[in-house]
Amino acid sequence: MNAPENSAPLHGALSDVVFRGRRVVFPDGVRPASIHVRRGCIVSVAGFDEVPAGCPVKEAGDLYIMPGLVDTHVHINEPGRTEWEGFASATRAAARGGVTTLLDMPLNSIPPTTSVAGLLAKAAAAEGKLFVDVGFCGGAVPGNAAALRPLAEAGALAFKCFLADSGVPEFGHVGEDDLRQAMKTLAGLGLPLLCHAELPGPIAEQAARLDDLDDKHPGDPRRYATYLSSRPRESEDLAVALICRLSEEIGARAHVVHLSSADALFALRRARDAGVAVSAETCPHYLSLASEEVPDGATEFKCAPPIREGENRERLWDALRQGLVDQVVTDHSPSLPELKCTGSGDFMAAWGGISSLQLGLAVTWTEARRRGRSLVEVCAWMCAAPARLVGLAGRKGSIAVGHDADLIFFDPDAEVRVDPDLLLHRHKLTPYRGKVLAGVVMATYLRGEKIHDRGVLATSPRGTWLRKGSG
Repeated sequence: MNAPENSAPLHGALSDVVFRGRRVVFPDGVRPASIHVRRGCIVSVAGFDEVPAGCPVKEAGDLYIMPGLVDTHVHINEPGRTEWEGFASATRAAARGGVTTLLDMPLNSIPPTTSVAGLLAKAAAAEGKLFVDVGFCGGAVPGNAAALRPLAEAGALAFKCFLADSGVPEFGHVGEDDLRQAMKTLAGLGLPLLCHAELPGPIAEQAARLDDLDDKHPGDPRRYATYLSSRPRESEDLAVALICRLSEEIGARAHVVHLSSADALFALRRARDAGVAVSAETCPHYLSLASEEVPDGATEFKCAPPIREGENRERLWDALRQGLVDQVVTDHSPSLPELKCTGSGDFMAAWGGISSLQLGLAVTWTEARRRGRSLVEVCAWMCAAPARLVGLAGRKGSIAVGHDADLIFFDPDAEVRVDPDLLLHRHKLTPYRGKVLAGVVMATYLRGEKIHDRGVLATSPRGTWLRKGSG
């Protein structure tokens, strides 16, 4: 197998350059092409042999050239909880995994991104630490409706809310009235509202039922089944139905994040058939893991909403095939190992979140290939659709004229066993430990500059803050 060009320094002066490969992934298929880049931007996509005389060429050889991934659901947590994750560690892991653009979520940092001051604090914390391009998501919480427009004007690409307890006190969850108010404001701004779709009512009712049974049939907190029963599907299903109803009523753009319950697909289908502007994402862990296979005490598998049954997982794959769910993003949500209760293995007390920013493409491709899905589809789910969601479709997510030359050289047949010591996330706890995954990112380019080459990362960060209207 021919290696990607690697003789140039990781950060050389960029002049005109051509990327060339026999297997270039476009939205309509895979074909030979040459990608002409000037000042970090794609200025032409031509035939394989159409290379100007004397122009430097970066040859992909037998590797596939794909657009850099766009991950619109990442919790970096800096400032305030940088010991959980930080901009430098997260964006290095992103580059290693082929992610060239990410959207940082508005909670878990202190202050949260629920005001312009919070947004500017986050931007200041990120300065000089970004190895990939990063946009920020504003937060919609009770009482901050007046802050949404200023946040958008300051550069927020989208907004996020929780319909149930977020797990941190500084980011409250919204009720129906707050949700309606936020949707009305954002509809006028033309920005999407990303919704954590769980309602607290069914969760509280299930907790009460479990408490009633405790005396005679106490739930073992080390068993995953105990945690799974505490987050009933009904909580998700009713939340998705509410989001769809309000989106239709208001004419707002709504997006369901990290869809777990396949039963919620019925509400999504009705809304989509009615022309409602609602979309949904799911995550690599929901597409690869199954509740029946989670070992006792393995709290690295805990997330909210929870990983559900294998049958549910296959229905999510069907939804991707049908286009009902159109995005796959990681929901990278790290924390300290002690918060994951690694000693006790207590699922009920552990923080819910899975770190997977570096592994998202490999996990998704491994499972997609098993089901006969293609790299063209994977790029649609992990590049183009997330870019559209946050207003970056004209700049990110595809290999096309006018787009940033964010590219990866990918070997879909190479296999790697997940070794936590090789992960660049700040903390190495992962449910994928020891799993053999297909697909290795051999090189990553950000605006035409190499930022990763066979596990070696650039020594200086070259990422930028992507603001609303900046592209």
